[in-house]
Amino acid sequence: MGQAGPSALVPDAARQLASLTVAVLLVGPNQRIVGANPAAEQFLGQSLRRISGKRLFDLIRFDEPRLADRAGDTEAPLSARDAWATVPGVGRRRLDVTMAPVTDEPEWQVVTLQDASAAEALGEDPGSSEDSVLRAPEILAHEIKNPLAGIRGAAQLLARKVGDKDRALTSLIADEVDRIAKLIDEMQTLSRRTAAPVAPCNLHEAVRRARAVIDAAGRGPRIEEEFDPSLPPVLGSADALVQVLINLLSNAAEACRGQPNPRIVVRTRFSSGLQLHAVSDGKPVRLPIELRVSDNGPGVDPAMRDHIFEPFVTTKKSGQGLGLALVRKLVRDMNGRITHEREDQELAAGGGWTHFRIHLPLAQDVRKMRRKEQ
Repeated sequence: MGQAGPSALVPDAARQLASLTVAVLLVGPNQRIVGANPAAEQFLGQSLRRISGKRLFDLIRFDEPRLADRAGDTEAPLSARDAWATVPGVGRRRLDVTMAPVTDEPEWQVVTLQDASAAEALGEDPGSSEDSVLRAPEILAHEIKNPLAGIRGAAQLLARKVGDKDRALTSLIADEVDRIAKLIDEMQTLSRRTAAPVAPCNLHEAVRRARAVIDAAGRGPRIEEEFDPSLPPVLGSADALVQVLINLLSNAAEACRGQPNPRIVVRTRFSSGLQLHAVSDGKPVRLPIELRVSDNGPGVDPAMRDHIFEPFVTTKKSGQGLGLALVRKLVRDMNGRITHEREDQELAAGGGWTHFRIHLPLAQDVRKMRRKEQ
């Protein structure tokens, strides 16, 4: 990361934290609150003077006891999504929480809190704006596809009657009709409310099926594998996992094309820290299995990195901006989470890496949870 010139006035850390809209707390030994930005004061409904010295979990009471238990390990990062908690004097909230140890400061942590239920307070579901955008193909697909089939059939009939010179035009018509039909199919998949059924899946088999497709197409460099062979089955859809991996590997191959030493690495492992996600019935489930797809291409434009999973957002000249939106939907349908990260390095070290991380639940964890409910 480049540094500003000597004449630039860089705001200090306190002013930067004060500008954040995300609640940030500094927690010291014994989980006592030491610092808070204005967003945290507003979130808790109290000033820093009133909350200073109080224990974090006296001010935020999570429904899931494992959160408080695991937060006691101050050297391990913790991430929890859609975690229900009660904030005294404020009410019950659904939160996204992260806790990270402070480097070289034992027992100190930085905590961030985001109110995931804010959209519900407005009568909306998270992601409902996307749903409204994507619902149109669900309604119009039948009306559009019928005339498209007629246009394609007419082009095929014309191709039989025209000479070689004009046949290229009829082929162009047929190809464009196919492209539009494929686009509609992708939009229908994105707008579909029902998810594919999930079952125990071998993550490594899904990776190798996707690799076979990519290798057969000759789309990029050799794909390197860094697998943890001890991983148990995940809960997901085998076909959806393959589709997700084909999209990510295709993007990686395109991204590192032209690099002097192009590399794509697929890694699987148990992820450190705690990651929780509330499934459709509101019950939290751990997401301890990480699948990472990495490439050493130049990465996404920094201005677009926060929007790459949104529909119609693309950096490709011929792209439709639906591939990563579809990937996110498929991962969410499996009760998983996907994130994007850019790891920039000094030019002397050879550029940087782009990582897409997918976190998935263990099949055995979800089965145990369901048995307890019966």
